[in-house]
Amino acid sequence: MDDVELLYDEHARERIVPEPPKRVDAPVRLAFERDRARVVHAASFRRLAAKTQVVGPQSDDFVRNRLTHSLEVAQIARDLSRALGAHPDITETAALAHDLGHPPFGHNGERALAALAADWGGFEGNAQTLRVLTRLEAKTADGAGESVGLNLTRATLDACTKYPWGLDETHAKFGVYDEDRPAFDWLRSGAPERRRCMEAQVMDLADDVAYSVHDVEDGTVAGKIDLTRLDAPAVWETVRDWYQPDATDDELDAVLQRLRSVGSWPQAPYDGRRGSLAALKNLTSDLIGRFCGAVQQATFAASEGPFVRYAADLVVPPETWAEITVLKGVSAHYVMQDGARVALQERQRELLIELVAALLDRGADALDEAFTVDWDRAADDTARGRVVIDQVASLTDASAMAWHQRLCR
Repeated sequence: MDDVELLYDEHARERIVPEPPKRVDAPVRLAFERDRARVVHAASFRRLAAKTQVVGPQSDDFVRNRLTHSLEVAQIARDLSRALGAHPDITETAALAHDLGHPPFGHNGERALAALAADWGGFEGNAQTLRVLTRLEAKTADGAGESVGLNLTRATLDACTKYPWGLDETHAKFGVYDEDRPAFDWLRSGAPERRRCMEAQVMDLADDVAYSVHDVEDGTVAGKIDLTRLDAPAVWETVRDWYQPDATDDELDAVLQRLRSVGSWPQAPYDGRRGSLAALKNLTSDLIGRFCGAVQQATFAASEGPFVRYAADLVVPPETWAEITVLKGVSAHYVMQDGARVALQERQRELLIELVAALLDRGADALDEAFTVDWDRAADDTARGRVVIDQVASLTDASAMAWHQRLCR
């Protein structure tokens, strides 16, 4: 056990169901290494390869899907946690797992299922991730024969919990359904109410850094963004609409000027050639290093640590957060608000609405075997609705379309 491992006590390494040591002839893996392996080998992790990030995974060989995004978030989280002295396996596992609960068609699908499930306890990708990890992704059962999911350690499950609260009127996002409260209460044992652990904060920042930078990269390669000719006034309106309603043009102009001062910021439009692609990759690398370096310095300046669990908090300088937000705004303006994309999203929402209705009507015979037992045990319409939502959320973009064609035509 190394020095970093010693910062995490038996409480942090505990699992819902105690597990004996592996046989003596098996490779020795520490608790958090086993957690990481379980997520990597999970079926829900593999399915991320066919789920939308921003641009649909079938549209281009280069653009990111949920799996490649998760791998990139994991790399950023691992590097930053190591630099801070936190356990890199915990934050990497949380990053690998952070999108397991996302349904087909990205955040568009999430909004559709949230509306459909409003009377069944709601739907939120992060709450669904916890449900996958502690119930739906079967690996371990308790003494009563009930699935406890992957049976990850408390520290890892806590690191996966981006929003440590349930559905309420004060937060648009939440991290647990009422039905999953027992697992949530177990993993949050001893944690300050509604406070995220350091490892969850690192995972969350790594997610923001990754998609702020990489969505711009994908949009540039797709020909939708030209970083040498940004329509700043229009982009700033999108920034205010989506992220920072009180930001002024002068403030956002200054942020863009700081970003343009990065040495690798392009001076010529992207042309698809190797030199242009290399320059774009250098920019993404420089921006990630810029953001993570600033956070590391600010975090060290604010506390003596150790930077684990609840001993300290991650500090993101306002200037860094503003730069991340501007990049998000660039992507939102040129990619997410594109007219063709908006029309496609409407069709995707209609598809999910029709698919949920068909599954509710047909019942167990139309579900995967893994969900038929849940359906048969459901006591009422609310419980049956949750089963159908679990089923649809598990589908990839392609399988959702195939199911719709089979059941709704």
